[in-house]
Amino acid sequence: MYLIYNSSSRTIESLFKELVEEGILIRSKKVQLNDYVGEYSYLATTLRQVDVEPMPSLSDVRQLIALYGILPLGSQSVHEKAPLVKTLLLAGPQGVGKKMLIHALCTETGANLFNLSAANIAGKYPGKAGLQMMLHIVFKVARQLQPSVIWIGNTEKTFYKKVPKSEKEMEPKRLKKQLPKILKTLKTEDRILVVGTTTRPFDADLKPFCRVYKKIVLVPRPDYASRFVLWKHIIHQNGGILTKQLNISCLAQVSDGYTQGHIVNAVQAVLTERRLMQLVRKPLAAAEFLSPLASQEPVYKEEEETFKAWYAKTPLGKARIKSLTVAEETGKGKGKGKDKEKKKEAKKGKKKKK
Repeated sequence: MYLIYNSSSRTIESLFKELVEEGILIRSKKVQLNDYVGEYSYLATTLRQVDVEPMPSLSDVRQLIALYGILPLGSQSVHEKAPLVKTLLLAGPQGVGKKMLIHALCTETGANLFNLSAANIAGKYPGKAGLQMMLHIVFKVARQLQPSVIWIGNTEKTFYKKVPKSEKEMEPKRLKKQLPKILKTLKTEDRILVVGTTTRPFDADLKPFCRVYKKIVLVPRPDYASRFVLWKHIIHQNGGILTKQLNISCLAQVSDGYTQGHIVNAVQAVLTERRLMQLVRKPLAAAEFLSPLASQEPVYKEEEETFKAWYAKTPLGKARIKSLTVAEETGKGKGKGKDKEKKKEAKKGKKKKK
């Protein structure tokens, strides 16, 4: 039985309690942004020189989360002076740390976390009136207790091109019409950020999807440099001891295609309580991690390419391609201009000699 009546007569405490009981207002995990370990990609510049647009590096992702999320949410003055970002989409394969970034965002800013994922709100506040009441309560509490992060996991479900038969009972598209309307009510002073995460953005109807999510961050698989740092960080984090017998470079090479989640699973499978007790007389070896790593399905390059192809179709992707093309043409134009000037100077020189 839901309390569908004018929420203005209720206290924020009672609305807060209701959202907690319904599992919509959830406790975020204590994760720092620095825990999202990853290196800058020095190969990216080289790839751009041969007209290949690379995926962002993990370092780039960290910077974008700080720029669009942590700085404006954490400071009212920054939020009011910076360009208004109401929504942010994190798109990437499973296991690359999208949820971790949500929790880091909340930890760093002290934000409340609301979960409006289709699976989480299924069966809650039924009917059109119930949905409107739920959104009204969520955004009222989010405003009163800002900063707030409203997370929509598997957000492509909200904008499905076609709802699978197995998911029809869940009504995944409940928020599709109401979400854009309620986003318009957010004002400059509201430190509220709606963050969507998706592993299958290509399942969504592109136009309404991009109308809601105007900032998109592609979250990639870790490259060699990031995997090298990740193995060391995660082994150390789980109580392991790094010695000369443990070849981290070998682990970074063989784990090509595996995500941060895969590496965490492999390390935790090896570093049991019993194995931690044996570390003094039996140091860790790279071979121990291979079996639990191989038992998981890697992310192939083709899958990552589908994200790049999808991004190229979005307004942001098209704008980026256009800006790169213009820059390239301008550069060529300048080159042609210089060549013409050189030819003119050469002709003048010949005339003088005559």
